[in-house]
Parts: sequence; structure tokens; C-alpha cells
Amino acid sequence: MAFIKVCTKDDLIPDAGIAAKVGDVQVALFYIDDEVYAVGNHDPASGANVIFRGICGDLHGELMVASPLYKDHYSLITGKHMDGKDLAIPVYPAKIEGNDVLVDVEAASQAA
Repeated sequence: MAFIKVCTKDDLIPDAGIAAKVGDVQVALFYIDDEVYAVGNHDPASGANVIFRGICGDLHGELMVASPLYKDHYSLITGKHMDGKDLAIPVYPAKIEGNDVLVDVEAASQAA
């Protein structure tokens, strides 16, 4: 895995998202319960890079983000669309080491 430092823990907003660019990849980072989740920032339903502005929470016991434009729900764990549409966002391995937030954009997983 090729983890890259994206920001510091101090840059994160609890229970909300921020956007970061890692190489050519736009990533949305969510900081929930002292864990960081990284997903693609591109909303496949609208075509806009807005996922970081979505509302995060829990839907049926799974962490998710609701896209700010069409309110589509995507899992922060799998990237799968949670409302039954054939849409998904990539999920990237992310972790916090000390005060550094690290993301591996080369190891994206995509919900099938």
C-alpha cells in the first residue's frame, strides 16, 4: 500500500467532511468517532465533486454520506449506493498515525 499524507488530524472536522486532492484524485474525508473514512468526492448521480459537503450519519446500522445534491446515500464502508440505484463511489484505505491523516488512492475498492 502507498499511503500518502493528505492533511493533519487537526484539519478534520468531527462528524463532517473535507475535500482533498491526492495526485489527480479528489477525495472526501470524513472524521467519525476518531476514525477517518476516505471516499471519492465525485457524485456519480450529479457529476459534481461534492460528496465532502454531504451529511454523514448512520442508515440501517451502516455509516453513510448523503450527497448534498440529490440526497443519494452512499456507504462510507463499501461505497455502495444504499437506496438501490446502480451507483457507487470508490472507497480508499485511510488511517491516522500520530497527527497525520494518510490515504492510499492506489488501493481503491469499488462496490459491485
